[in-house]
Amino acid sequence: MEFLTDPNVWIAFATLTLLELVLGIDNVVFISILAGKLPAEQRAKARYLGLGLAFLMRLILLFSLSWVIGLVAPLFTVWGQTVSGKDLVLLIGGLFLIAKATHEIHNSLEGEEGTVVKKGFASFSGVIVQIVLLDIVFSLDSVITAVGMIGDQYGPNGIWIMIAAVLISIGAMMAFAGPIGEFVHRHPTVKMLALSFLILIGVMLVAEGFHQKIPKGYIYFAMAFSILVELLNMKLRKKSDAPIELKDPYNAGDEPPPATPQAA
Repeated sequence: MEFLTDPNVWIAFATLTLLELVLGIDNVVFISILAGKLPAEQRAKARYLGLGLAFLMRLILLFSLSWVIGLVAPLFTVWGQTVSGKDLVLLIGGLFLIAKATHEIHNSLEGEEGTVVKKGFASFSGVIVQIVLLDIVFSLDSVITAVGMIGDQYGPNGIWIMIAAVLISIGAMMAFAGPIGEFVHRHPTVKMLALSFLILIGVMLVAEGFHQKIPKGYIYFAMAFSILVELLNMKLRKKSDAPIELKDPYNAGDEPPPATPQAA
């Protein structure tokens, strides 16, 4: 019960859920685009199955990465510094997040439309295979972000915080894929903030991989303050001031926008 009454736990949980939700938008968009290649009666089934597989993929990666994080025995020594399985995951994961976020920011601002979309998906099984491969890619940054934010500071309870955040974010994407996608489209700075948070978390992971501890409270404060400033910007901005249009590598412009999944 002490665990559930800790305000830091709820702050971490809420922040992680919000991040997972925003970072999962591309996953929803691409699944919707792939499902759009199917007959109308199969699209909702493909969307639900795709998001269900995304949740399963994240669970598998969460448990496997959390297990590796627990491996603290030194594997080898580099320049007098011991490196364990945990250090390797933190270093590789941190560098991955920094590279992934930088790449996504570039694609959103200076990239080309529809570079990721491939035409010609005809069969239901073919679309599902593509969705599975896509979920693996999108799950990596989602899970590494979760592990980076929660880590092992809450002991064995940390995994349940991560699972709950991922479960709620996936559930929200299933129920509100359309409205969530439209909100991020109307407020591109939300997506840019989320990608900036990934760089912040990536730097923290790399530092921890080199045994340099950065208190997560500073990270949470920076994220919360940035979100507060952006909410004030949204409130003060005139409705007539249209935001810039981000480039979308997952949509060539001729596909319909992601729709809220409906029961088949």
